[in-house]
Amino acid sequence: MSKLPPGWTVAKLPDIASIIMGQSPPSTTYNTEGKGLPFFQGKAEFGDLFPTPVKYCSQPAKIAEPGDILISVRAPVGPTNLCKVKSCIGRGLAAIRLRDGIPSKYLLYYLRSIEQWLSNQGTGSTFTAISKSDLEHLDLPLAPLAEQRRIVAKLEVLLSKIDSCKDRLAKIPIILKRFRQSVLAAACSGRLTADWRDRHPVRQAADVIMEAVQEELERSARSATQKARLQQIFAIREENDSADLPRGWQFVALHKLCYSFDYGTSAKSHPSGKVPVLRMGNIQGGRIDWTDLAFTSDSHEIEKYLLQSRTVLFNRTNSPELVGKTAIYRGERPAIFAGYLIRINPVPQLDPEYLNLCLNTAYAREFCTRVKSDGVSQSNINAQKLGMFEVPFCSLPEQQEIVRRAEALLRFADRIETRFVRASEQVRNLVPSLLTTAFRGELVATEADLITTDGRKLESTEGLLADTSRSSELSPDQVQSSRWVRSTKVITKRRSASSSGVRR
Repeated sequence: MSKLPPGWTVAKLPDIASIIMGQSPPSTTYNTEGKGLPFFQGKAEFGDLFPTPVKYCSQPAKIAEPGDILISVRAPVGPTNLCKVKSCIGRGLAAIRLRDGIPSKYLLYYLRSIEQWLSNQGTGSTFTAISKSDLEHLDLPLAPLAEQRRIVAKLEVLLSKIDSCKDRLAKIPIILKRFRQSVLAAACSGRLTADWRDRHPVRQAADVIMEAVQEELERSARSATQKARLQQIFAIREENDSADLPRGWQFVALHKLCYSFDYGTSAKSHPSGKVPVLRMGNIQGGRIDWTDLAFTSDSHEIEKYLLQSRTVLFNRTNSPELVGKTAIYRGERPAIFAGYLIRINPVPQLDPEYLNLCLNTAYAREFCTRVKSDGVSQSNINAQKLGMFEVPFCSLPEQQEIVRRAEALLRFADRIETRFVRASEQVRNLVPSLLTTAFRGELVATEADLITTDGRKLESTEGLLADTSRSSELSPDQVQSSRWVRSTKVITKRRSASSSGVRR
């Protein structure tokens, strides 16, 4: 405020506006049928610029007029909107009614430039709020009227471009999600390695490989009962049609490709300890998220549930939309796993990285939706149901080539996402930076700059303040008459200057 441009002044809010604090009418006067005036109670109804009515009031206590600035004065403090139509305002809002032609958006944008500061002024133990007195003591950098209009016009142009940029950036996460799913779909359908198969003829088809897998699993059976159970599993035919897959591929139920499925620990974890306990929240986007960790120091638990590198973890219990999340542990640090996760132990012929890709496809999500059991607030997919998932199975060399290609494409998507996050942060910072620049008098040419070429006298904001103070004491008809007289004088002066050869 101490370094304002020439011609600017510091004003208090009551110098240029009336402040109308909201008041909530009796709840019996509320309705949703459109009877009475739109009723705004706080920020909840705010949009980018105008609020959207949800309720109406048939007996309004406090009224905002079109063009008034609506400011939230109770938790949260500071957000603003413009009143579009005559409306009732509750005690969570105040209406600021500007006088004598000062553009509403000039003050609106200034209040938005100090929104965080306003928020910090809120007091209260239950919820924060500011009073009418707080608003009355608010300092405003007041530019000459013509400059205010130029500032608003310039801000409108630049903020529109920023909004356009935000809209375009908002599409990137959707595009990246589709791209990743396309990569996974191509990977697990054989399309991603079609050219590779042309150069590497299939030496062992999936059915031949599965004969060897069955023999290996039966040899490793610890009892005749377990061996008989394996034979029953291998006797069941898969439901999906392998003819839809490339030659040499086939759908294989996951329990034909695994030694076992293990449930994690049910012991209580702690905020600190020797080893992290991976939970369902640590499975994100096919990877382990190492933030928000719980820990254990129980040596028995660590020995029993310690994870080996390249272990696939399946989230068996979660909300309906999240159950079935899958990630691969790559040995980043020693860890065990919690009871809501299943550890999948595949045979050597199934690459864990490839399995992780398959379990993160839209095809796998559809499977989870189909087989999950729904409880009151959570869904569950047990190991038996997980074993029914049919993997699009191929030779190990092709699985490894699929992983190599898919990971390269997914890393590319990660780089784009990193750039998106950085760009989004920069765009978010543009608006406060732009508003700060505007109200330092650095966004457009100031009146002081223009008078050197226009030959005009610098308009004083002191006069503007005097006019607004005087207009607050006049009737609406008198205000209009006063504005007409001043505008006539300005036009007369400009014509006189023009006839004298003075540039305007």
